Amino acid sequence: MNISILTVGKLKEKYLKQGIQEYTKRLSAYANVEIIEVADEKAPENMSNNEMIQVKEKEGERILSKIGQDTHVIALAIEGNAWTSERLAKELDDLATYGKSKIAFVIGGSVGLSDEVLKRANSKLSFSKMTFPHQLMRLILVEQVYRAFKINRNEPYHK
Repeated sequence: MNISILTVGKLKEKYLKQGIQEYTKRLSAYANVEIIEVADEKAPENMSNNEMIQVKEKEGERILSKIGQDTHVIALAIEGNAWTSERLAKELDDLATYGKSKIAFVIGGSVGLSDEVLKRANSKLSFSKMTFPHQLMRLILVEQVYRAFKINRNEPYHK
């Protein structure tokens, strides 16, 4: 299975990079994992609604340019469906069973994802009704994907 994590912006925090590298290394036994960063759009602190839409659209174009037609897309969105770790494991297992070997998880920037990206998504996943920094979501996501593979193989992993 080939898993891409498409994300807006560069990761600067060393502690997050180290955590992501650790889980990516663990995941390499189960899947090819690639983290693809697209540039974030420079934006003022207090944006109007129109400015937010423009930022999302520009970032969305960059995201969509990295997604192949045969890729199954799971967008992380606060308005998405909340899954358990077991449900994520089942979704990944089902995708593999039905020959979907290319999966992209998409994490938007600080203002979220464009309508075009959300329309392209095969499903929308919400980790919580809370808002998390998009940089931290990378670490949370890669850990949950690792956990999903452990669940699917009935291998021990801390709860």
